[in-house]
Amino acid sequence: MATAGSGDVLSGMLSSLLAQGLSPIDAARTGVFLHGLAADLAIRTIHPKSLIASNIIEYISSAWNIVAQK
Repeated sequence: MATAGSGDVLSGMLSSLLAQGLSPIDAARTGVFLHGLAADLAIRTIHPKSLIASNIIEYISSAWNIVAQK
């Protein structure tokens, strides 16, 4: 994803997961998956070319909810 700031969002997610006690590999797997899912959810309502990092942030909780249901 070549959106300015999206890497910052991902690194924040990874840091948060590490701080919660996940191992580095589990934090990476979980963070990358959730980051991608949040972006996928965002582009359902926002054109991909208009996507900005804050849109990804807005959909992180929705991504968590989807994962928690499975």
